[in-house]
Amino acid sequence: MIPGGLTEAKPATEEIQQIANEVKPQLEEKTNESYEQFEAVEYKTQVVAGINYYIKVRVGDDTYIHLKVFEGLRGQNEKFVLTGYQTNKSKDDELTGF
Repeated sequence: MIPGGLTEAKPATEEIQQIANEVKPQLEEKTNESYEQFEAVEYKTQVVAGINYYIKVRVGDDTYIHLKVFEGLRGQNEKFVLTGYQTNKSKDDELTGF
């Protein structure tokens, strides 16, 4: 993996779903919305001074949101922080750095 570059998209795992669930309240606060459906479908990672997770989340029939979640290095702030999001995405929209 190239430092700073995004990995290839991979199917979401249980761990990725847990990360998405952890930042869901942050997203709901920022968007002023409540999401009943919140299913992580795929993700990419980016190594920085920690890890950025780019996660595609299904929030409706054909409605998706892209999340950017930062995890600090071990021993520093290890909480997951929602640092960005993109709404009105579709199943076919590629996860990109933002």
